[in-house]
Amino acid sequence: MPLDLSLVRSQFPGLDKPVIYFDNPGGTQIARPSLDRINRYLLECNANHGGVFPTSMASDAILDEAHRAMADFYNAASPEEIIFGNNMTTLTLHISRSIARTWKEGDSIVVTRLDHDANVTPWVLAAQEKGVHVLWVDFDIEDGTLKMDEMQRALERQPRLLAVGYASNALGTINPLPQIIKMAHAAGTLVYVDAVQYAAHGPIDVQQLDCDFLVSSSYKYFGPHCGILYGKRALLEALFAYKVRPASNALPHKFETGTQNHEGIAGVLGAIEYFEWLGHEFGDEHSEGLVEEGYRGRRLELKKALTALRAYEYELNRALLDALQSVPGLHIYGITDPRKLEQRVATFSFRLNNLHPRHVAEKLAEQGIYVWDGNYYAIHVTERLGLEDKGGMVRVGAVHYNTVDEVERLRQALMQISQE
Repeated sequence: MPLDLSLVRSQFPGLDKPVIYFDNPGGTQIARPSLDRINRYLLECNANHGGVFPTSMASDAILDEAHRAMADFYNAASPEEIIFGNNMTTLTLHISRSIARTWKEGDSIVVTRLDHDANVTPWVLAAQEKGVHVLWVDFDIEDGTLKMDEMQRALERQPRLLAVGYASNALGTINPLPQIIKMAHAAGTLVYVDAVQYAAHGPIDVQQLDCDFLVSSSYKYFGPHCGILYGKRALLEALFAYKVRPASNALPHKFETGTQNHEGIAGVLGAIEYFEWLGHEFGDEHSEGLVEEGYRGRRLELKKALTALRAYEYELNRALLDALQSVPGLHIYGITDPRKLEQRVATFSFRLNNLHPRHVAEKLAEQGIYVWDGNYYAIHVTERLGLEDKGGMVRVGAVHYNTVDEVERLRQALMQISQE
């Protein structure tokens, strides 16, 4: 059945406020099951790892279940392939140091100008330390898509690693990952995927993608501030880990340095439980094909949820595109062809007339509409578009708890601002 928006929105306590959240690409509202898990953890089993007393054992059981839940969310082969950390940026800086130990002077790696800087600078810094060449893949400034001819030429150099995003947090572009990963592996190149922007908008299957690493942050999909890294087990086992001596060398603890954010990890489990509920309630029409693909149990419910969510967001995507294109003097950056909406998430960046993006964001905030302005750490995008020294862009992003009525309110507000 289609999403029941009143029922969906009842799962988000933050939506009780009389405001419109289009700031979702920078962080979504927390789902009630995630909040409940955090509260219960802190009240019932707040303890450190590895003790023989009840609260510590209960804490470890929750952390183990969170690893299993994220393995199901990513469709990883095992929970040992799931690494928790503070956030995507910290995890990437950490793991890049380990991966770079395998490089030698004269090697090369590939990064793209479409990526969030957290999937660029960690690799550039590691390359500088090792004397490794950095190859850049540009994007088409007209539609915000990666230049695949440049990608092919870069991969012909047989680089050691390709860092690429699943979807652009600035322009909304969904990159053709299956094609890119096949090209990279044919060249003997490892692939590190930043899925932070994509994870709230569609199903992820790391085994089907065959990516080597993939990372996301749960506060972008209705959970707390926490990063979750997937890595192929053989690669994680082979990599050197920077850790203190008493720490376990067994996965996943090998790369989970220090005492983790236990309540945050419990909250991630709650976010996955929210998706599981969503799939059970609204995903039945998608179940047959997914069962044929081999999904079972929680993995099936999660894929049903994200597939149903993606179908609803397609309509939000179209509504946002239509609304923004109807505003005089508004220029959208990225894909604007309505026939190509499957190639983007419902994240749009734009400029309005000659107004500074911060001014537009402030005017929208006065009307209770929350949006972002600036570069959103996708600084290579704003530099490439010639907008970094002009305040960047205004960014609006919808997720499945947003409504078409909210899109219309955004349109009316922008129409008013454009006429001032």
